[in-house]
Amino acid sequence: MSADQIAKGFTEFYYNAFDTNRAQLAPLYRDMSMLTYEDKQFVGAQNIVNHLAGLPFTRIKHVITKCDAQPSHPTQGSILITVMGQLQFDDSPAPMPFTQTFHLYPEGPSNYFVYNDMFRLVLH
Repeated sequence: MSADQIAKGFTEFYYNAFDTNRAQLAPLYRDMSMLTYEDKQFVGAQNIVNHLAGLPFTRIKHVITKCDAQPSHPTQGSILITVMGQLQFDDSPAPMPFTQTFHLYPEGPSNYFVYNDMFRLVLH
């Protein structure tokens, strides 16, 4: 599979899980995984999922406008993914633009985990 195909499948799963049940994201992370979320940094699957599950909204929908992917290491098979989109949450009338970058690291044939995850609202 190409980096674009892997990125498409990953992001569809990730954002569907995020939007419906953030606890489902736990298998995507490992103890060495890192998340930067709006200036806050977290290390380890449990810390990451606890933060994401504790975000202060009850209903959220990610609308993806662009997803780009590239192989990020010539021999290790890792993939870099950058996503741009809009967040619609709770009863907010205006969606908020965001960008998110994932570094997927291979773990066996056709399996990846999130090594790096960086999220930022695009506020001017």
